[in-house]
Amino acid sequence: VVVLVNKIPLVEQHYSTEFLRYLKQTYRVERVSGDSQLKISFAKTVQKNDIIICTAQILENYLERAENGEDEGVKMSDLTLIIIDECHHTQKGGVYNHIMMRYLMQKHKNLRLKKEQKKTVPLPQILGLTASPGVGGANTVVKAVEHIMRICANLDASEIMTRSQEEDPKQQRKTILTVENKAEDPFGDVIKTIMNAIHNEAKLSPICDLGSQNYEQWAVQKERQAAKEEDKTVRVCAEFLRRYNEGLILSNTIRMSDALSYLNKFHEEQVKKKTSVDGEQNIQITDTERFLFKLFKDKKEELETFSKNPKYENDSLSKLREQILREFSSRGQARGIIFTKTRHSAITLSQWIQENPKFADVEVKPSHVIGGGDQSDTKPMTAAEQKDVLKKFRDGDVNLLVATTVAEEGLDIPACNFVIRYGLSTNEIAMIQAKGRGRADDSSYTVVDVKNSGVAERECVNEYREEMMGKAINKIKGQTREAYQKQMMEFQLQAIMEARMRQVKQKQKAIKDEKPSHVKFSCRNCAKHVCSGEDIQIIENMHRVNVTTQFKELFIQRENATLQERLLDYETNAVIACKDCGQPWGSVMVYRGMDLPCLHVKNFVVNISGKKISNCTKWSDLPIRFTAFDYIEHASMMAQGSDEEMG
Repeated sequence: VVVLVNKIPLVEQHYSTEFLRYLKQTYRVERVSGDSQLKISFAKTVQKNDIIICTAQILENYLERAENGEDEGVKMSDLTLIIIDECHHTQKGGVYNHIMMRYLMQKHKNLRLKKEQKKTVPLPQILGLTASPGVGGANTVVKAVEHIMRICANLDASEIMTRSQEEDPKQQRKTILTVENKAEDPFGDVIKTIMNAIHNEAKLSPICDLGSQNYEQWAVQKERQAAKEEDKTVRVCAEFLRRYNEGLILSNTIRMSDALSYLNKFHEEQVKKKTSVDGEQNIQITDTERFLFKLFKDKKEELETFSKNPKYENDSLSKLREQILREFSSRGQARGIIFTKTRHSAITLSQWIQENPKFADVEVKPSHVIGGGDQSDTKPMTAAEQKDVLKKFRDGDVNLLVATTVAEEGLDIPACNFVIRYGLSTNEIAMIQAKGRGRADDSSYTVVDVKNSGVAERECVNEYREEMMGKAINKIKGQTREAYQKQMMEFQLQAIMEARMRQVKQKQKAIKDEKPSHVKFSCRNCAKHVCSGEDIQIIENMHRVNVTTQFKELFIQRENATLQERLLDYETNAVIACKDCGQPWGSVMVYRGMDLPCLHVKNFVVNISGKKISNCTKWSDLPIRFTAFDYIEHASMMAQGSDEEMG
């Protein structure tokens, strides 16, 4: 039996609190996740144990191994039951769906083999568990039925079983706290003044509100367009505007002082870009950059003064403060979770609670838990750190958890008696999942609105969709067996056809890959030609490096503390940046005893056969196959060079 989960912390939770304690007398139970030693010998673990709890990706990797005939793999026929936790993720593109596509393809092959009176391949039973399949953005019950039926088809579910309301008499108290616009917002006004001065400098006319999500998208588009057109003024202005917009959003969500320290940090990084390590290198500072640096310097004191005045703090924070104090003073033992949008806001809200004596008076013991991925500016949390915080929360050493959506699904804290969603509202699944974290009998669920977030309105839409989902499930359960199975068969065959078409397209795409010599890379900031695709080599199918002597002449190295803090998979201790303008290009990775300049594609404008692309955020976006890094050749050259130096 394999129990699949989609997040590492859930492996330990299911293992220790839900399976091992009840089954250890009779069965051999084991858990395997990405940060576990056992993942190396997963096939052996499957053979030796009766029940394995693991992350879905590990099973998918080993199913693929078995299919490709490499190493020891795991076959579907080795398993008797697969339990899929949070099974609403069994949709296109997700790892659950990759596993289930293997299952469905074999199921339909078995139907053919049966007709031909040949031996079929045994398949496991499938059990999917979820608090909410959602409606997939549907606006009508008919569309909601289709969405849920597709998930059922992907899971090969012969039946939907739900718990009735009578079985769950526990009703949560729900409150939506709306916010007042600030009567005065001098801090925000200063940021807007700075932004308008930049608009004038770059001759830009945005059509959306400053401090909104739409403005952020507009600024990103402008930056990409300007990078493509080699318009240095607009490009750098758009980058600064995006950061000021983020500062405005932060001042409506967290403390003004947190928003200011975010802007301060950004400016320090920009100024640092323009200074070389040894002071010898002459890095260009354009007139636009001088203007931007001076603008912030001139307004910084004013921003500092306003940020210290509690009179101008945003109303959302006041509402959050009141709600936390209410929960902790009205309950014997309060234990709650605050969900917020970004890692940065989770960390700063946790600090705000720690530093506020009013919270200490009612014995609030806060901590934060954030994701482990490497896709944001904020240092991620390791799986061990997440596990440690969640254990403290379970044991009561921490009684208020400030979390991003990483804690939204599946975490089971029986004593959790209040949930607050702070300026965060996604879809009806996330709403139901978040409400579900409040497990205690008298639990409450509160939504605190944040200016320009649209959270209160979206929460109402989600409630409507939750009702629609209930109606859709009842409609499916009311179908005849024949109608249900016919629809299932149709959706399964469609899913198989689409998967095959994707495979064909991928093969065709691989054939169409551009020759590396047709690809040119230029600095995103100063538009200087950097290298061609022929100069780039790939390490372990992941890291793109340029070890040519010409490239070495084009960049400078500087130490980067944040990279060292972030504990990436490979050792890295420096940033490489353009010698002329200071724009970061990537990092220095230490690979098998060698320092290699590793490029990050987002820092370049890519020209493929004359067509410029400025919106690449990851290398896989480019249809290019780089040559593999030749370690022996490069190491030999390095060794000869060092011999000469030593001689």
